[in-house]
Amino acid sequence: MENQQIVAIQNIFSSRLDTLSHLLNVVENHFTDDVESIFGRRIAPDMLPFGTQIVFTCNQPRNFALWCLGQPANNLNPEVGSLEDARGHLSSTQELLASINVTDRQLAAISRIDLAQGRYLELSGCSYVDDFLMPNFYFHLTTAYDILRMAGAPIGKHDFMMHLVHLIKH
Repeated sequence: MENQQIVAIQNIFSSRLDTLSHLLNVVENHFTDDVESIFGRRIAPDMLPFGTQIVFTCNQPRNFALWCLGQPANNLNPEVGSLEDARGHLSSTQELLASINVTDRQLAAISRIDLAQGRYLELSGCSYVDDFLMPNFYFHLTTAYDILRMAGAPIGKHDFMMHLVHLIKH
């Protein structure tokens, strides 16, 4: 099967986006008095708030899907202040990710990745996924999780590792 790597990447992103959805459910159920305030919470003053962490988590699989479709990166608006906004970004990202159908050959192609302030990287598709997208994806997902932990949400490692729940045996 030629697109085996692409499907594996899609599955990783998709299952971890399900974890992000689970974390948003925790927000809704735990912060019932003021759900919207959590979106402005930060770990440190120089770090981005929870709402932006949600967006940056979504941007990685979103831009992977756009790259697979031969389209330029298109980041979401980083200003998220509500569950509705966060869930909308999550849903649109999952739909876009599910829409791709390309072959693994694209992973060998060299692409230019534009960064801020006129800087850029030239990476193969494999390096783009392994060295750029995945580390950024996990960084922002982990930071969102950490903000919820710091805010007192009743979550633990099992909430972060939701993709393994179906494999647990007794």
